[in-house]
Amino acid sequence: QVQLVESGGGLVQAGGSLRLSCVASGRTFSSISMGWFRQAPGKEREFVAAITWSDVSTYYADSVKGRFTISRDNAKNTVNLQMNSLKPDDTGNYYCAAAGPKAGLRLRESYNYWGQGTQVTVSS
Repeated sequence: QVQLVESGGGLVQAGGSLRLSCVASGRTFSSISMGWFRQAPGKEREFVAAITWSDVSTYYADSVKGRFTISRDNAKNTVNLQMNSLKPDDTGNYYCAAAGPKAGLRLRESYNYWGQGTQVTVSS
């Protein structure tokens, strides 16, 4: 079992920045690949970014590449998402997720555990 708790969401104007954090507990965090997804009202949950446990490779959705940065601190069991140059289209509930053994970190079905989410609202 893995428990995930997100924080850092809020209301920000377009062009602003937010930093989301996710604290994990219950398993050896350093051996788990982690991801961030988001869901806007009326839309499906979509991939945002992921980071592997092994070589710390990172992956991003095209819509956030160059603006968002995912990182992890294994000593603190934390994965972060730095979001810069925010746009109204970035609005949604952001979820942290812990991956299982399946390949494909861009896919929802590759993740076994999810946090409750943190709301991000970007005003124009």
